[in-house]
Amino acid sequence: MNPAPNLVLVGPMGAGKSSIGRRLAGRCGLAFVDLDEEIERRTGASVATIFDCEGEAGFRARERAALEAVLAGDGLVLATGGGAVLDPGGRALMRRRGFVVHLHASVERQLARLARDRSRPLLAGNDREAVLHRLAGIREPLYREVADLHFDTGALAPTSAVARLGRLLQQQWRQQATAAPRQEPA
Repeated sequence: MNPAPNLVLVGPMGAGKSSIGRRLAGRCGLAFVDLDEEIERRTGASVATIFDCEGEAGFRARERAALEAVLAGDGLVLATGGGAVLDPGGRALMRRRGFVVHLHASVERQLARLARDRSRPLLAGNDREAVLHRLAGIREPLYREVADLHFDTGALAPTSAVARLGRLLQQQWRQQATAAPRQEPA
């Protein structure tokens, strides 16, 4: 049993982090946060706009700040963006403040799930398959490094994935509340 105050979902785009995460949060009675949506809420701009204006480096800096803010709390399911694992400090924070689940999907499954999705800046080019293979080569080892549990979403519908993953989490994760920070006297 690996106690942690939060549940953190990592994995490639199209693995089901948001759709599974929302349902899993409901099943576990936890709050749900999609990190990309949190970044958009904080900035008032879409992820695509942030990429256009600030580039990937600017987006990653915002992602790290949002990750730190969100994981300062307890009792949530966090769906990270596919590249959130690129920052070593972000990976350390995920491990320290969460039980990390790597949701895996093959490139073929990702292509099928993302076929109509035009909102992802890294997939804006013509050869989506090549991009997904390149990203997998870089990110897959990082997902494995940070994860407490690996779960292949494969051909599972979100409802089935949540049921199976929920059973695994009952065996391997216990939510641990952390003490509230001490208030300094005024």
